[in-house]
Amino acid sequence: MKRSDFIIAADSDRAKFIVRPWEEIPLTELVPGSLSHLVRGKGMLISFLTMKAGSIFDLHSHPQEQIMIVLEGYCDEIIENKIYRVTPGDVIHLPSNIPHGAFIGDVDCKAIDIFVPAREDYIEKYKAQHPGAKIVFVEV
Repeated sequence: MKRSDFIIAADSDRAKFIVRPWEEIPLTELVPGSLSHLVRGKGMLISFLTMKAGSIFDLHSHPQEQIMIVLEGYCDEIIENKIYRVTPGDVIHLPSNIPHGAFIGDVDCKAIDIFVPAREDYIEKYKAQHPGAKIVFVEV
């Protein structure tokens, strides 16, 4: 394989495969103290999440499998009634239907959440907060 075997993509082709969430997707409030840029694929949802300092995620569960990657700050994640301090670089695996929640510390916590399959409740929140806005659908 050589680079010269391929064509440089035009800017107009970019949107089919590439999005810049922090610039192109409006924030959606998921729960009080939690704002996200949501990117939807065919079978998944990715949440570029900011959890505000001092906020709380009540215990909850959902049928989607979830992977959370902590980027900045920290939080105390509750999984199976145990508290785990998670910090930048930590990757948390939350199997389907496992009760979990979090206490956000004294600084904002930024993370990426990946849900498989997509969380339709988050998509509905996006639609309610951004009527008429396009749902980003990245399909390879």
